[in-house]
Amino acid sequence: MQCVVLAAGEGKRMRPLTARRPKVMLPIANRPMMEHLVIAARDAGITDFIFVVGYFEREIRNHFGDGSALGVKITYVTQRHQLGTADALRATAGMVNDRFLLLNGDMVLKKDDIRELCRGSAPCVGIHETDHPQDYGVVTVEGSRITGLEEKSEHPKSNLINAGAYLFDPGIFDLLTGIKVSGRGEFELTDALETYIRDGTLTGYPLDYWLDVGQPWDLLDANEALLSSMHHEQCGTVEDGCTIPEGVSIGKGTVIRAGTYIEGACTIGENCVIGPHAYIRGSTAIGDGCHIGHSTEIKNSIIMPGTKVPHFNYIGDSIVGSGCNFGAGTKVANLRHDNGPVKVCGKTTGRRKFGAIIGDNVLFGINCSVNVGSLIGSNARIAPHSLVEGCIEEGSIIR
Repeated sequence: MQCVVLAAGEGKRMRPLTARRPKVMLPIANRPMMEHLVIAARDAGITDFIFVVGYFEREIRNHFGDGSALGVKITYVTQRHQLGTADALRATAGMVNDRFLLLNGDMVLKKDDIRELCRGSAPCVGIHETDHPQDYGVVTVEGSRITGLEEKSEHPKSNLINAGAYLFDPGIFDLLTGIKVSGRGEFELTDALETYIRDGTLTGYPLDYWLDVGQPWDLLDANEALLSSMHHEQCGTVEDGCTIPEGVSIGKGTVIRAGTYIEGACTIGENCVIGPHAYIRGSTAIGDGCHIGHSTEIKNSIIMPGTKVPHFNYIGDSIVGSGCNFGAGTKVANLRHDNGPVKVCGKTTGRRKFGAIIGDNVLFGINCSVNVGSLIGSNARIAPHSLVEGCIEEGSIIR
């Protein structure tokens, strides 16, 4: 069976993290989120993939190549203009000749669910129960048959949502030809599904496990979940006097210097320097080529490759892009004094503790303070002793 993965979109809600990479390439537990999905599908028995790419497609092509590193075969097709899910699937016409799986690239599934979905009858939609259905497209069902699809609504008709996983046969391409542009200016796959619903042929498969990454802070939840369940391997060099539990991954070429204390499930990439006397707390992922230095504490955060947090720094519950540098003494706050949910640019994260979203190549001077819920665009420059808060545009200079 073939698997089509939709990976052409930018993911505008993930800005500034997607300023130079597509959403599906954002790291979770030090792997692009789409790689977790491909591995799950591979372990379910699928080895033939078609990636629909577009925005910054070279990042996907360079990382995955022909798929041989993962033991699969990958073919690429480019969606030149991001005109919706139906348009993306339409780009694969002629490449699929039998029943096939269609997956949105920005979610995490388990192999068992993928295997069971593939054993069903097409057309079928993966559905999932959630306690906040107003954030998704909702489905209504009678038994296993889907009776309705509803776009995001403040008063959803059910708590079951369309999870973005589908089993189709080639007949879907005939339906795609008749779709018109929606009110959002896109060709929507759900419009094609309406035909199946009227015919009474569309069924739903309840997914046992589903992680959606719709907002930047969702990366932290996904990171925590995957780190707690992944296999951990410790390579590199660990100097005497370090405390490192079994649930920590350490990449090749990484040096953990004396006095460093690591707790909880964490992953550290290749060719990093950690410490001396660094404190890495649970659910933290540190990418390749990072430096976490003397008396620096990192807690429940994602630090992307090439970022330097060299000494006397604190970063908590944050997502930090690649190529950043934190001047000595710079701190990121992660808790409101009233203990209320943290907001980023006016939108609630639903989290009591959340620090900041920091884009790529942001440079901080010494002794900067980043207030809770800040969003800092890529290539910003922050002068020493600055207070940073709110939404900072890309390329800004804070004096």
